[in-house]
Amino acid sequence: MFDSEQMVLSMGPQHPSTHGVLRVILKLDGERVVDLDCDIGYLHRGAEKIFENRLYPMIAPYLDRLDYIAAVSNGLLYVETVEKAMGLEVPPRAQYLRVILTELNRLASHLLWLATHALDIGGFTVFLYAFREREEILKIFENFFGARLTCHAFRIGGMSYDAYPEFEAQVRAFCDLLPKRIEEYETLLNENRIWLGRTVGIGVISAEDAISLGLTGAPLRGSGVDYDVRKTDPYECYADLEFDIPIGENGDTFDRYLVRMEEMRQSRRIIMQALDKLPDGPVIGKVPKVIRVPAGEVYHSIEGPKGELGLYLVSDGGTKPYRLRMRPSSFINLGALRKMAVGSLMSDVVAVIGSLDIVLGEIDR
Repeated sequence: MFDSEQMVLSMGPQHPSTHGVLRVILKLDGERVVDLDCDIGYLHRGAEKIFENRLYPMIAPYLDRLDYIAAVSNGLLYVETVEKAMGLEVPPRAQYLRVILTELNRLASHLLWLATHALDIGGFTVFLYAFREREEILKIFENFFGARLTCHAFRIGGMSYDAYPEFEAQVRAFCDLLPKRIEEYETLLNENRIWLGRTVGIGVISAEDAISLGLTGAPLRGSGVDYDVRKTDPYECYADLEFDIPIGENGDTFDRYLVRMEEMRQSRRIIMQALDKLPDGPVIGKVPKVIRVPAGEVYHSIEGPKGELGLYLVSDGGTKPYRLRMRPSSFINLGALRKMAVGSLMSDVVAVIGSLDIVLGEIDR
């Protein structure tokens, strides 16, 4: 053992830069990563088994606690899956409100990612700036949902209540402020030699490898693959809205950063259009008092902040799902860590993990 030039080092599960209870087992030759393996299971909560023993309306809040940074998106995925299985129609106003709230959630998720990613690499100022804007979104969520983190207002067939009176004005005020703030982040980072040294050429993955590993979200688009569920398989009212899908060229950590920065601008663009087109009317459709999903199976996916979120539902015709299985984007994306980090320095592993934007609650569901 003492004659070996390689060393096995355990990074986590309490390491702050592993973004949760992830243990990365590194095999090092000096500072160079020779091999690595991800050890999960420290947070396992058995959510998918719990789903089998709950009535359909009772399940929705559980998904808010998986990717707790994107609780609104998770809730949307669940209600849309059940609606698809039941053939329910959602009123137009509810669709537009859902889109506004999930895009605000995407912005909140990206701002938290930017803050923690910059902090991992040494940018403390950006951490403070990004949390400043995220706080404004959380204030809107607090007014709408009554909660800041595990937000839940979507119901099977629509929403439980309409927007509060000041909702539109507060969202517009935030959207008016955001472009200037994004420029501030980019001024701090885009030409910062430390940031460039820690991100350019780090964690490179080709488009072919990204596709074969099943990557989605910014890790896939950063490698130049133009894929977004909102465009390829539109849901809610996305087909009526105009927005672009940013893609990278080099597939490195810097490109994944650039993609997410542009995604924030596009989310703002979506929100402003949805506010302009927001129709009047009810926010809940015709829903049976007792939710029974017809026997069969259905798969549905949406574009979450971290990539494609999917839900596979198997029903036996009762009031509880026979099986409910998630396709979590963080779990799939984490599978590319070895491909992206082997051959780099140990400190680069921190930057690569940050560029994947993982949340262990979703991975270790």
